[in-house]
Amino acid sequence: MLTFEQIKELIDLVCERQLQGVEIERSGFRLKIDGRPAEPVTVVASGSMSVAQGVSSEASAALTPPGDSAAPVVEEAEEAAEAELAGAHILRSPIVGTFYTSPSPDAEPYVRAGDRVKRGQVLCIVEAMKLMNEIESDEDGVVEKAFPKNAQPVEFGEPLFAIIPD
Repeated sequence: MLTFEQIKELIDLVCERQLQGVEIERSGFRLKIDGRPAEPVTVVASGSMSVAQGVSSEASAALTPPGDSAAPVVEEAEEAAEAELAGAHILRSPIVGTFYTSPSPDAEPYVRAGDRVKRGQVLCIVEAMKLMNEIESDEDGVVEKAFPKNAQPVEFGEPLFAIIPD
């Protein structure tokens, strides 16, 4: 699978060189970047993506399925950018799925704002295709904020936590 930065680089390359588009398929992951004039951004449930030329990097970071509102994702991205400027490390979702703050509905959350965390400590779960993926901290520090709410869908690259490094 490609990283968020690699996808952004491909989008920039298609725009810069005015290419018709590019399509990449690896291990069941398919990415299609369309270089034609501005079309809506869509994500197909099978995991395929189509991104139009002229889409800003903020919009490409906020890919949402048709019919879903992009407003919460864009708002979270703006808050994450502000936190990053303030010196916070932003932990982003490595996968698309559903964000959970605790291992079960009646359990305490893994972390709350103000909690000190260590690298490798589980912060949340992102459920993808009925698999519970534990998301670990990649930084020692203090959790400043959790961006998504419990049971909220998250996209690849979407900010999950702002952590003030030690």
